[in-house]
Amino acid sequence: MSDIVFRSDMTADLVRCAARDSDVIFAARVSTQGEQSLAAAGTEATERDRGLIRFLMRDRHGSPFEHNSFTFFVEAPIFVFREFMRHRIASYNEESGRYREMRPVFYTPSRERNLVQVGKPGAYEFRPGTDEQHEIVEREIRETATAAFESYQRMLESGVAREVARAVLPLNLYSSMYVTMNARSLMNFLSLRTKREDAAFPSFPQREIEMVAEKMETAFAEAMPLTYDAFNAGGRIAP
Repeated sequence: MSDIVFRSDMTADLVRCAARDSDVIFAARVSTQGEQSLAAAGTEATERDRGLIRFLMRDRHGSPFEHNSFTFFVEAPIFVFREFMRHRIASYNEESGRYREMRPVFYTPSRERNLVQVGKPGAYEFRPGTDEQHEIVEREIRETATAAFESYQRMLESGVAREVARAVLPLNLYSSMYVTMNARSLMNFLSLRTKREDAAFPSFPQREIEMVAEKMETAFAEAMPLTYDAFNAGGRIAP
C-alpha cells in the first residue's frame, strides 16, 4: 500500500488567464463607441480608465466584468469542494473516483487553525484550541483516515470496483479540479469566502476554503489591478 500523506495546505494555481482591466473597458464602451473605434484605442487599460471601472462597480453594471477568464488548478479536501460547488457561477472538472484510484492524501489542520466555535450561527467566532484538543484532532484524523484507506485498498485488491470501494473514504481526502470563472464570478466568490474588515457585508467562511480563496485573490489582484482596487473600494461587493 502507498504511504499515507497528511497535509494542511491548499493549492490554487492559476494555470490559464485571459483577463485584463482593458477587457472591462472595451465591454463597457462598445455600446457608445462601437467596435471599430475601440479596435484602434490600444489594448491596455490606463489610469484614466480607473474612474470608469469604479463607476461600473459602484453602480452594479456587472456584465462588463464577465468578458474574461481565469482557470485555477485546485487541490483541497473534498469537503472544501462541496462548498465550492455551492457557487453555481463557475465551470468545474474534478478528478473521478470512479475512473482512477484515489491517492492516500488527507487533510489535518495545522496548529494555527482555530478549533473552538463560540457563539451562535451568524454571530460566532473561532478561538484557538488547547494542546489537548489539537492532539486529539491530530490523532483521531490520522487513525480514521488510515483505517479508511486500508479498507479501500482491501476492497480494490478483492476486485471491488473503484466506484464502490470509495464509499469508505472520508471528506478530508484530497481531490483536485480545474475551476474556470470570470472576474464577476470571482468577486462574488471572494466576497463570500474571505473575511475582511473592509467588507461592506460580513462573511464567516470556513478557514479551509478561505485559504483557497486567498490564493485566488492574489492572482486576481495581479491580473486586474484596477478592477481589484475598485472591488475593495466598493466594500468587496460583486457588481
